[in-house]
Amino acid sequence: MTPSPLKKEALFGKTLEELQQIAKELDMPKFTASQLADWLYKKFAGSIEQMSNISKTHREKLSEKYEVGLSAPVKVQTSVDGTKKYLYRSHLGKFIEAAYIPESKRSTLCVSSQVGCKMGCLFCMTGKQGFQGQLSAGEIVNQICSLPERDELTNIVYMGMGEPFDNLEGVMKSLEILTADWGLAMSPKRITVSTIGIIPAMKTFLENSNCHLAVSLHSPFEEERRKLMPIENVYSLPEVLKTIREFPMGKQRRISFEYIVFKNLNHSNKHVKELARILNGIRCRINLLYFHPIPDTPLEAPSDNVIHQFKEALEAKGLTTTIRKSRGQDIYAACGMLSTKELQKSQK
Repeated sequence: MTPSPLKKEALFGKTLEELQQIAKELDMPKFTASQLADWLYKKFAGSIEQMSNISKTHREKLSEKYEVGLSAPVKVQTSVDGTKKYLYRSHLGKFIEAAYIPESKRSTLCVSSQVGCKMGCLFCMTGKQGFQGQLSAGEIVNQICSLPERDELTNIVYMGMGEPFDNLEGVMKSLEILTADWGLAMSPKRITVSTIGIIPAMKTFLENSNCHLAVSLHSPFEEERRKLMPIENVYSLPEVLKTIREFPMGKQRRISFEYIVFKNLNHSNKHVKELARILNGIRCRINLLYFHPIPDTPLEAPSDNVIHQFKEALEAKGLTTTIRKSRGQDIYAACGMLSTKELQKSQK
């Protein structure tokens, strides 16, 4: 059953400018906004009452209309390899996922930006849910701040449910909260945002953020990519690459191309040659990904040997290439699998 909407507005997910506006409307000193930001994003207060350096009168004023708005995960699944898939309930009553991936020298959280997705990529379970709604900046950052392993996190990737640049406002606001001195003060070098190539939003991101960009590629050939990703009909791969080439990249910023390898489809010698041609002159990395099988798709995963041979062929062409380890296959690790299962249960 869908829960009734909250009567109080969440403070969590507000920018410093928005907190200043709230302080002004409630006739509080301007510095109250900085105190609120400190309690929200550095001390992770669970309630307004805990904000002890704000006067009791002002706390009472705030509590009439607002609440903190942090929300703990409702379920967790743990893989034999240590990967954890956390399930959160969104304001729509639907479910979203965040995947915690611990490694020896880093711990990464893969966050969601939408409930469902409208992009319809052939290999994606989230797309099969259809689009159900946008996540607010607070709901995106909540996946990080409500994580039990929050203090161990070193990296964040926007590669969970949804297309981040189809929720540009929520994503850009969440990045501001994550990287601003008044927020979580994370280095942009620790954050990567993935897109299938929505060019106008990608330009906005490149101009207004220093976080890394990852582009879902999956084939260097337009016709083949179109079958995998309908977005090719709107924003073609040559246009996406042209946009990237035109934008001056500093040495601190990295572009990566995500490439899921599919059996007998996108790993031939002609793919190697074409990738080398279209990426020539772009300082980038190719991340080869294992395909996590999902229901009702003709796509299959190739053998380990095929992926390693493909990597070696790309490196021989001078392309920096890594293979991303397949993690959490025993816990519905493919994005959208766990939330789809939970959605089906709730509908029953």
